[in-house]
Amino acid sequence: MFKKIALSACIVSTGMLAAMPANAQLAGKNVIAVHGFQPGNLFSGSQTQQQVEQNGENYWSDFWLQHAEGRIDWDSNDRLEGETAQRIYDKISEFSRSGLCDQGCVVVTHSTGDLVTRYMLENQDHWLESQGLEPLNILTVMDFAGAGGGTELADVAYQVANNDAWYMWPLKEAIEAFMGFEVQPENMGVLYNLQPNVARNTATSASDVPRLRLVGAGSEYGGVTKPFITGSDDSVVPLHSACGASTSGSYDSCLSNLAMDGEVKGQSAPSGFYTNHYPLVMAEGAGHGATISNATGNVMTASTSQMTSGGLNVNLSLQTKEEKAWWQLWGSGDKYTTISNSKNQSMSSLVYNSVSQ
Repeated sequence: MFKKIALSACIVSTGMLAAMPANAQLAGKNVIAVHGFQPGNLFSGSQTQQQVEQNGENYWSDFWLQHAEGRIDWDSNDRLEGETAQRIYDKISEFSRSGLCDQGCVVVTHSTGDLVTRYMLENQDHWLESQGLEPLNILTVMDFAGAGGGTELADVAYQVANNDAWYMWPLKEAIEAFMGFEVQPENMGVLYNLQPNVARNTATSASDVPRLRLVGAGSEYGGVTKPFITGSDDSVVPLHSACGASTSGSYDSCLSNLAMDGEVKGQSAPSGFYTNHYPLVMAEGAGHGATISNATGNVMTASTSQMTSGGLNVNLSLQTKEEKAWWQLWGSGDKYTTISNSKNQSMSSLVYNSVSQ
């Protein structure tokens, strides 16, 4: 994700890192959390292992930290195929040796964590089998605001970092709004991998692990980033990426017959998705960070009320109603399908509570 954290990372003790909450797991299955892009890493430079782990803990502190038995933490200064790949290799080797996923794991990702997880799923078999270890038994992946298809903001960041011309000021303003500082060409880190043309050519092999997509289209950073992203977006990630679309494009929803706010009507939507990618929950008002925070107040809709993913059952209570404007005295109103009581829940808590064995 593009989530801001404190630029000065405090050092956490080994004891604190080892402590795991008593109420972890989702539907009785261990959870592995994979965070997204952290701009503060680029500002402060290469992170120590302790900083990487502390940043990962901070990232998930709103909701998922208390439900995760493990994390894959990484440094946004590194490209995916370099040091980040080594961190993934080391961590999943540790998980395999400990038997963390012997009974099945659920992976929860946010933003760039989607791409990191796709890379892990493509490589884990040969990485682990070469050590005589069993690949992790991943039942399903829940991708919140997934950036697996990249984001045009990464393209803009590269333009801004390498062009100081006066006419670039609108782009500079947009990039500095969500980065928090002026980007430099010498260290773009994982932004390289987030360019759509790069992301969509990374770890392209089909996986049999289902990927549930949880998507927002709200406004953050004062809306200044939105003009530079293709189609509707959550102020950081475009829908073509968050929905799991097999091709990039300008889309207004993940589904052709359902708007992001739940209105049942025709929409510009992807015609196809990556293998085993399934748009599930959508919220027009949820911005990028709100998908994994405790933020409430967003009406949510869903593609289905019931589905099975990797042996886990998802049950959502959908309601359909007709709404008329005050001046409509006759004729039909607009039809909406929404998740019951969704406005009083965060997206993360709603999804967590909807899953059972």
